[in-house]
Amino acid sequence: MAHIPPARAPPPPADGEEEEGASANERLLSAAKTDNEELLEAAFADPSVNVNHQDGLGNTALHYAIIHASTSVLEHILCHDECDVDLQNKLQRETPLHLATEEDGRDGLRLYLVESLTEAGANPLIKNKHGLRPIDLLPPPAPPRRRGTQLESDNDSDLDGTEAVRAALRRAEAEHAMTAGGPGNDDIASDDDIIDADDIASD
Repeated sequence: MAHIPPARAPPPPADGEEEEGASANERLLSAAKTDNEELLEAAFADPSVNVNHQDGLGNTALHYAIIHASTSVLEHILCHDECDVDLQNKLQRETPLHLATEEDGRDGLRLYLVESLTEAGANPLIKNKHGLRPIDLLPPPAPPRRRGTQLESDNDSDLDGTEAVRAALRRAEAEHAMTAGGPGNDDIASDDDIIDADDIASD
């Protein structure tokens, strides 16, 4: 797994009275948004909490942990026995993995989020509202350029980690494609949708 990048600075803590009157699920979502481990543990200690609780937008604590790059609470959420890593939100029908792929590449953050989710079993074949898998949200790879007698690519430096993320998603896609089974689902990509880098002929 990639080195854990520094988390974004959390916003100021919520007012104490507001937190005191909040439900366990509201505290859970707040903890995910603010990267507050103490608040998360308090929410998990409440027997009424639902780790897969979705708010009005259909986002779960896992969605918000990805959106806000809450790396401290992310592992705790993923380790919860009942955590569903593939829930889709309402507006764009995006899973947390879609959101992680759309993160910027600074400090290895995007790669860390993507690898954390795929290692927890996130399905990279699920399509969003627009029929796109997480890997489809990445910019296309730059074509190789010929310099002298050697092919070189703009991806060789991979400064923002895009190609490392693409490789991680392709590995996860291959693993899920091999284990896929059961009834069909329009939100799940078929084998025909998956392009294996090894199948693409080089120049």
